[in-house]
Amino acid sequence: MSATAQPARPLFARLRTEASPIQVVAALLVAAFLLAFLIVPVGRVFVVAFQAGDGGFTLVHFADFFRTSLFIESFWNSLYVASMSVVFASLIAVPLAVILARYRFPGTALITTLGVLPLVMPPFVGAVAMQLVFGRNGTVNLLLMDWFGFRLDLMEGLNGVIFVQSLHYFPFILMNLTASLSNVDISMEEAGQNLGAKNFTLLRRIVLPLALPGYLAGASLVFVKVFDDLATPLLLNVTNMLAPQAYLRVTSVGLGDPMGYVISVILVVVSVAAMGLAALLLRGRDYATQQRGGGGLGRRELTRRGLILCWCFVVPVLFLVLAPHFGILLLSLATIWSFSPLPDAFTLEHYGTVLRETPQFITNTLLYCGLAGLIDVVIGVTIAWLVLRTKLPGRKLLDMAAMSALAVPGLVLGIGILRTYFDVKLWDGASLATSWIMLTIVLAVRRLPYALRASTAALQQVHRSLEEAAENMGAGKVTTLRRIVVPLMAGGLAAAFVTSFATAAVELSATLVLATRDVDAPLSYGIYIYMQSAAGRGPGAALGVIAVLVVAICTFAAHRFAERERSRRTRSSDPRAE
Repeated sequence: MSATAQPARPLFARLRTEASPIQVVAALLVAAFLLAFLIVPVGRVFVVAFQAGDGGFTLVHFADFFRTSLFIESFWNSLYVASMSVVFASLIAVPLAVILARYRFPGTALITTLGVLPLVMPPFVGAVAMQLVFGRNGTVNLLLMDWFGFRLDLMEGLNGVIFVQSLHYFPFILMNLTASLSNVDISMEEAGQNLGAKNFTLLRRIVLPLALPGYLAGASLVFVKVFDDLATPLLLNVTNMLAPQAYLRVTSVGLGDPMGYVISVILVVVSVAAMGLAALLLRGRDYATQQRGGGGLGRRELTRRGLILCWCFVVPVLFLVLAPHFGILLLSLATIWSFSPLPDAFTLEHYGTVLRETPQFITNTLLYCGLAGLIDVVIGVTIAWLVLRTKLPGRKLLDMAAMSALAVPGLVLGIGILRTYFDVKLWDGASLATSWIMLTIVLAVRRLPYALRASTAALQQVHRSLEEAAENMGAGKVTTLRRIVVPLMAGGLAAAFVTSFATAAVELSATLVLATRDVDAPLSYGIYIYMQSAAGRGPGAALGVIAVLVVAICTFAAHRFAERERSRRTRSSDPRAE
């Protein structure tokens, strides 16, 4: 049998035969949203960075960047901080992941829970708390001076940023590596044992290399997050890094200064390069498992010596993980906390202050992040439906465009939005770029990749035969979607909404650029403003505790909802449960 190559049909002909009008309209609406609020703003940043005074193309701005010693220093500092954060985060996460995945260890559930806890606290809130605990006049250094006569400068300069970022982002490596280690084919380990490999050799030569995809996924995420972070260096008064320099150029020199755009382009290029390098390192290698029935890596019993060594590592790590949370809670309840290991006395006045004077920070967060979550769910489900259930030409480009938001720092998107929409005026004369509407849209764009992946996973679990059965019974496309597909996706949609809501609640980079008035600002902006003065640290810490509670409640709700949906599906699919 021979196959004859068919000539490619024109796009409009393919649209007529492969897509319905509803699908085309849905795709056009999603494309317009991404074009208006992601592609055009980021494109404007790139255009301005390469634009001469007469409108032509130029590389002069980049030459100026590499001729300015402060920018060169900032570039290397950002690379150094991001790289060292990956190193120190790996030193914490890799042993923890091996302990959790490879050994039967008492307290595994506790370590797993506490290992994710740093992500619940916004990194800039953690920076303030870490100063109180590990700062030059913090609790640890005061005790060290009293007891041993020396102090540790853990929170000074770039070292402070590395210390805070490592502790905040190591869960990305921990979660990815633990999952990857759990999926390593047990037969590979047995083959290594049969060839004489034991203990550390087995771990180094067999297990860890097979888990490399999980490690690289987490490490690249840590690098990108640290490299682009704005709030933590600013709160630690470290301005000789790229993100703070871009923010300071735009806010102090103005939107017309090209250097902020040049730095933004470099931030995007390095972020994309880091993700590309991680993919390149895995290229051409086979990590696929051949196990059947979900066997996974075998867990072993620990010897007494091994158990002692594990606890000697786990206990200090848990202390470091919990230190920011205790620090921010104590500061929110402290009357005076200065040059003493603990506060002089405790009060609830700071909570009263923020609830009485600035309740809009809380209500704005609930409104903006709630709307952003809804936008993400609607757009995420639409893209997932177009990709998985239609043959619409160009549907995968929509998916790629939405996912590209992962590589765009919040600072860059905020600058692009300012440049694109600053001259567009609302009915009251205010700029659209600095309105709460635009802030909500930016929060939605930044979190869209999370909602899209959750929606795609939820739709993939709905079998096509259920939709075909409904349509065979006479239900239309819309009725099938409303009565069959959406209810079956409820768990995934709720997870997508809560993930978007919780992560948007702690967004600061874009918020600092776009929020210009306290009445329009969310929690993250309020915390940053309060923390700028010594008198505002107590109320700022109270807002930080509220932010942590909001994120923790949302995360817990998402977890419970997902578990309940999983249990319900298990019961409904298992006849023995009836």
